[in-house]
Amino acid sequence: MIQLFHVSKDYEGGVPALADLSFKIEKGEFVFVTGSSGAGKSTLLNVIFGSEQATSGQVIVDGRNYSRLPAREVPGLRRKIGFIFQDFKLINTKSVFDNVALTLRILGLGNAEIRSRVMKALTYVNLKHRANFKPLMLSGGEQQRVAVARALVKDPAILLADEPTGNLDPELALKMMQLFQEVNSRGTTVVIATHDQAMIDRMGKRTINLHGGRLTRR
Repeated sequence: MIQLFHVSKDYEGGVPALADLSFKIEKGEFVFVTGSSGAGKSTLLNVIFGSEQATSGQVIVDGRNYSRLPAREVPGLRRKIGFIFQDFKLINTKSVFDNVALTLRILGLGNAEIRSRVMKALTYVNLKHRANFKPLMLSGGEQQRVAVARALVKDPAILLADEPTGNLDPELALKMMQLFQEVNSRGTTVVIATHDQAMIDRMGKRTINLHGGRLTRR
């Protein structure tokens, strides 16, 4: 499902973010990516998502190699990937419903299909009653769940999450992880970047460790 071969990523000025990463994540796996702040976790997820290009190496997602993929086909591949951003990236002027519906509207779905899928996703994260609220009217935990619903509404083959429990108390964080487990049980490949070692230990899933952009465990 996800394969990296000798992937490196340098930022402007030659600052290395990822260095010679090679690993494989199988279809249907649940994997944590961990490491201290600045280890390269967010960069790795962005490279897998295709929002950032690797400086060198090969990134293959769902059988498609980013380095050989025409630019016009990248958005189509990214539609198969749900991404939960660390800072949520919600549009504060739009309702919860419209935030979740945005991707489906871009895909050109009809209004009836959009409403059905959005309400299903909001019910899944227990936010149906907040559909007409604006994001700033919600708690941090509720905003996080809106971001989850937006990622899940298109039934992605791959779900990427960048520090999805960072703004949640331990009880809500556990509930969020249980939600990800349920998503994974339906066949979705789940990759979560986190520095929460206690949660990683509790979940008992495969872990990819990064330190200074390099693999220390895979």
